[in-house]
Amino acid sequence: MTARSRAGPSPFAKGGRERYGIGPDTRARLDACLAESAAGGEQPLSLTARAARAHLDVCFFHPFDDGNARCAFLALVFVLAREGVALNGVGLLRRIAFRADDPQDALTLVRYIDAHLAETRRGVALGSRPDR
Repeated sequence: MTARSRAGPSPFAKGGRERYGIGPDTRARLDACLAESAAGGEQPLSLTARAARAHLDVCFFHPFDDGNARCAFLALVFVLAREGVALNGVGLLRRIAFRADDPQDALTLVRYIDAHLAETRRGVALGSRPDR
């Protein structure tokens, strides 16, 4: 399956219960937000905050007809990988849905990423390798 940018409101979000609008500037706004997940921005954020931000940006903009949750997760993993971080596991991150418009969900997501990073670091300290 190939993800393609959507051209109109998303009819698939949560079985049609939620619809995400799209405008002529949506792609540019998403690109600008995702650019903020790079290290060294004007307002430096921690790695976990940048990874959470990328995830929630994809959730908020809902840029594809289908697969937005998977793409959001891949954006999170990409931000970590770009910094040389591979997680041992992702259970908490894959089992729970995070709402992009809920500040508490953003904080919870950051805590979950931190928990996974701590688990990975403990495993590395003990000599184990991340799952492939």
